[in-house]
Amino acid sequence: QVQLVESGGGLVQAGGSLRLSCAASGRTFSSSAMGWFRQAPGKEREFVAVISWSGGSTFYANSVKGRFILSRDNAKNTAYLQMNSLKPEDTAVYYCAAGRGGSNYSLYNYWGQGTQVTVSS
Repeated sequence: QVQLVESGGGLVQAGGSLRLSCAASGRTFSSSAMGWFRQAPGKEREFVAVISWSGGSTFYANSVKGRFILSRDNAKNTAYLQMNSLKPEDTAVYYCAAGRGGSNYSLYNYWGQGTQVTVSS
């Protein structure tokens, strides 16, 4: 069992940065891939990024590639999503998830409650 809690969301101007954290409890964190998804009002949940259990491999959606950086610290049971050069279209509720990995949300067993990110123009 893994419980996930996101933090770090907020309001930022376009071009700014935010760092989201995902703190996990449970013994399976270090063996799980960690993914981030987001959902804007009226839109479907969208894949953002994923990192392997070791942190040695990452994969990003084209929409965030080059701007977002995903990392993890297994000693702290925490994953981080550094978001730079934010755009208004990045506005959404961001969710972290633990599971097998990949870009399909069905591959993740555990989800956080989400944190709101709002980017003003």
